[in-house]
Amino acid sequence: MSSEEQIIIEGCVENIIFHNPENGYCVFSISDDKLEINKEEIVCVGYIPDINEGESIKICAVCVVHPSYGKQLQVQSYEKTTPKTEKGIEKYLASGVIRGIGPAIAKKITEKFGIKTLDIMEMHPERLADIKGISKEKAMHIGEIFHEQAELRRAMLFLQDYGISPSLSMKIYKKYKDNTIKTVKNNPYTLAEEVFGIGFKTADVIAEKVGIEKSSPFRIKAGIKYTLNQAGINGNVYLPEEELIEEASKILLIDKEFISNSLSELQIERQIWVEKTQDGNIVFLNFYNYAETYSAKKLLELSMAYKENTEYDDEISEIEKQEGIKLAKAQKKAVKEAMNNGVLVITGGPGTGKTTTINSIIRLLKKEDKQIELAAPTGRAAKRMTETTGMEAQTIHRLLGITYMAQDSKRQSFDKNEENPIEADVIIIDESSMVDIMLMQSLLRAIANGTRLILVGDADQLPSVGAGNVLKDIINSGCINVVRLNEIFRQARQSAIIMNAHRINKGEYPILNEKNSDFFFMKRYNQSELINTIVELSLTRLPKFLKCCQNKDIQVLTPMRKSPLGVVNLNNILQTKLNPKSSDKNEKEYRGIVFREGDRVMQIKNNYNMVWKSFDGRKWDEGIGVFNGDEGFIKRIDERKEYIEVIYDDIKSVRYDYSQLDELELSYAVTIHKSQGSEYRAVIIPIFNGPDLLLSRNLLYTAVTRAKELAVIVGIPETLFKMVDNNREINRYTYLKTRIQKLYEFMKD
Repeated sequence: MSSEEQIIIEGCVENIIFHNPENGYCVFSISDDKLEINKEEIVCVGYIPDINEGESIKICAVCVVHPSYGKQLQVQSYEKTTPKTEKGIEKYLASGVIRGIGPAIAKKITEKFGIKTLDIMEMHPERLADIKGISKEKAMHIGEIFHEQAELRRAMLFLQDYGISPSLSMKIYKKYKDNTIKTVKNNPYTLAEEVFGIGFKTADVIAEKVGIEKSSPFRIKAGIKYTLNQAGINGNVYLPEEELIEEASKILLIDKEFISNSLSELQIERQIWVEKTQDGNIVFLNFYNYAETYSAKKLLELSMAYKENTEYDDEISEIEKQEGIKLAKAQKKAVKEAMNNGVLVITGGPGTGKTTTINSIIRLLKKEDKQIELAAPTGRAAKRMTETTGMEAQTIHRLLGITYMAQDSKRQSFDKNEENPIEADVIIIDESSMVDIMLMQSLLRAIANGTRLILVGDADQLPSVGAGNVLKDIINSGCINVVRLNEIFRQARQSAIIMNAHRINKGEYPILNEKNSDFFFMKRYNQSELINTIVELSLTRLPKFLKCCQNKDIQVLTPMRKSPLGVVNLNNILQTKLNPKSSDKNEKEYRGIVFREGDRVMQIKNNYNMVWKSFDGRKWDEGIGVFNGDEGFIKRIDERKEYIEVIYDDIKSVRYDYSQLDELELSYAVTIHKSQGSEYRAVIIPIFNGPDLLLSRNLLYTAVTRAKELAVIVGIPETLFKMVDNNREINRYTYLKTRIQKLYEFMKD
């Protein structure tokens, strides 16, 4: 229960019960005789990064009653005040707030300077040397530390006035130190460029408050780069110049002429890259331009660095005999091309033998005593690769060796690069359609010339969540070796999931409701009935039919986020039915989402610094990095220490501070796009009316191919047929294909 009435009190920090130095969250007790709630001490909770015992503090708070810990004050805002008594000053200094001053020295200082102690430390620190035990050098050092803390307090109060959270304020101060206030007043848009966690919109709000004009060049340039960043979030590597100006003008609400002028200035300042094409100028953020240019060049270099012409017919026949298999013509070609070329793409739909082909390639490589590394974009995909090959596979991020990032860094770096490449003769990447341009660049940087690269994936799946359409661009360039597996094997033909997936991919309507099938269609024209059917299938029918775990093996995949059939609404409904509120389950509400112990959740952004630990029954392991699309479940919510523990891949434990919960969402239902690289025993796909963009053939194809044992489509048959007919792919602005083609012609000559 919370009271909306705000309380303003001023008191002394008596005891710090818990403090997280990373984000500033703390639990502390404060004493104030005037406080009516409790005349002695009361516990306060909130985000105060630089709190110390003995400090005087003025807080604006709301009284709450915690179910386990009783009355608390939830701090809304705060202001540090100067201790008003010698005893208060002594306690403040004795708390260890300044390195080199302990209780004994604190007592000596306050006995000598009394109530003027803090003024002396800030204005005349050399006078501290008058005290026995403090040298002149130490006195000046104490003064420096005290000055830094004073600057921190001023900066924190200044930023707080502009609505910036304490945790972000701390990041800003760590970046700019004494120049914090000056930087924010002069050009707050710098924060959006240089401080992780602050975007253009936050900077724009601050800019308005400090009086920066809407037509300021700082604002317009930041708005242009923000528009390009948003395009990247939507999968685009660049924007045509005219479209960029149009979109930026909508965001900035100013004339296009101003934007055009600032665009030219950004180009002159080399903050963006403008490429001239036959259809007009296209505009890149520098890092996307570099990523595409580098990737194109490195792919061609790797391709040309290794060329052999060995037949391998006898070796392939031997593998077929030993394994009791018969490779199709395209599979044999893929094996030979893999052994003879520096770069190879193997693409094909479900049931076309990609796994058998990879295993045959691995067998041949092992015979030649080659060192092989296997990787995939996600933990789930890597785990499946391990199971199907019998060799250890890992995520691409782990293969590259994630480097812990500075908190204000916006670009990821890896241990493996040109100077420290991956030690391997051959690298095989599965689910390559999920690899975006930034990850592809990082991977290619870590591959030495002479190392072979094999990319395996289904080019007809949806493109990566991140910017680019890498696999399709490589294939469509016509400059890299590609083998397409088209033959559906006899065993796969027995699966209606696989056969209907191929029918959908070819623009043919799926065959619905065959007897003894693993593919079902349930006709529902009413949204309420459709939702009730999804709940019934998830809760009882499918768990009983498959004898499986409702919370782990069954996944609802929907094309959209909003609407009654979007992930937000479906997650709320499914959570209520599958993991209802209970007195023995802790929960935490965050921005309208209730997280509850036992909930299925998904990470929705890359966090390269998130620490995880795991135990596989034999040994402990730990690392950093949790990535967009990773799925897990909430094991524990610790209300006292304010964190949520999530388990990924059955064994990886990750702790989320409450301030990090914007990185999580419920995942009883997920968008089809987010399901890439995952497989589930059963999928439920609601199909209803909606925009053409979200009702496309490759969206339906991707959803159906996520099912291993059972696919159930629920909805309107006419909408299903409309999706099959709609071959409109999600168009992305990418230039990788053209770059590869241009470089190929240049390098060939």
